[in-house]
Amino acid sequence: MRRTSARLADGREIVYFDEGGAVREPAPDRRDLPPSATGSEMRLDPLLREWVVVASHRQGRTHLPSSDDCPLCPSSGGRTTEIPASSYDVVAFENRFPSLVADDGRELEAVGELEPSRRVGAGRCEVLVFGSDHNASFADLTPGRARTVMEAWVDRTRALSALPGVEQVYCFENRGPEIGVTLHHPHGQIYAFPFVTPRTLRTLDSAEEYRARTGGDLFADVLRTEQEAGIRVVARTAHWTAFVPAAARWPVEVHLYPHRAVPDLPSLTPAERDDFGLVYLDVLRRLDALYDAPLPYISAWHQAPVRDPRRGLARLRLELFSVRRAPGKLKYLAGTESGMGVFINDVAPETTAQRLREVAQ
Repeated sequence: MRRTSARLADGREIVYFDEGGAVREPAPDRRDLPPSATGSEMRLDPLLREWVVVASHRQGRTHLPSSDDCPLCPSSGGRTTEIPASSYDVVAFENRFPSLVADDGRELEAVGELEPSRRVGAGRCEVLVFGSDHNASFADLTPGRARTVMEAWVDRTRALSALPGVEQVYCFENRGPEIGVTLHHPHGQIYAFPFVTPRTLRTLDSAEEYRARTGGDLFADVLRTEQEAGIRVVARTAHWTAFVPAAARWPVEVHLYPHRAVPDLPSLTPAERDDFGLVYLDVLRRLDALYDAPLPYISAWHQAPVRDPRRGLARLRLELFSVRRAPGKLKYLAGTESGMGVFINDVAPETTAQRLREVAQ
């Protein structure tokens, strides 16, 4: 794989990940673009002690354009997209409508609030495009292309982790209009947060308490227990196990753990990176076969925080889940989930795992 970095017309970085050996000469971006928005801020919720990002400039972002106007397709016929090249394999670039922005030095004052609790929403948001085929999905990729995407995740995790102030790097994919995607073209996103996310802090608390109580590794013991029980295991390879967690919140939920405890994507060996594509494509194709239709999902990489002293307690894993609970039916986060954070799953995790094992690919 060859990596080439360039700049778009408004100064945003774009990185090409090419599978061939030829040297890429990046095509110039000739668009007349205004400067990127910098209005993002963070406000601290005093009850939950969690940061909420306010990014009102995102209201004007592109929303479900036709394939002829897709900003992620290659540039052609005089139309320049977000990717100036006429062809590409995998591409990452800074989001034009980011939730988090470069720190511009603004001082934000609390107005009628309990305590000073506002900060610039400093960080970085990138788009990662999985390929040039507008009508494809990740499940349609070859193992070789999945490996290229993996290398892009690794590269961007390293680069963003090195930025000043970044505390956690989050790679994820939203797929399907039911999830709320605004672009159909197959792509994911990467966020560099200036804080450790609430979900990660909660799991670190659990891992720390488990270590103090048992002397064990919480994530390793979860994986071992699932492997030994087998009832919720969906697929297993030399380096990865995919299983439905015993306390799954969502009607379709699958977690993928590497067999070796590692904190983040850059820590995976070449063999582990190769093997991931095989098991992940297997799982994705099973998911699409579950209801004989493309399954809407969120696929989320959980990586260790960059600088948190408890980083050693964390473990890399991918958690994938869907709001689809039956053909033509979605799970909505209603009163108990949205109001109290108590999930009610309409489908037994063991049933989901059995169906995924049995489904034709």
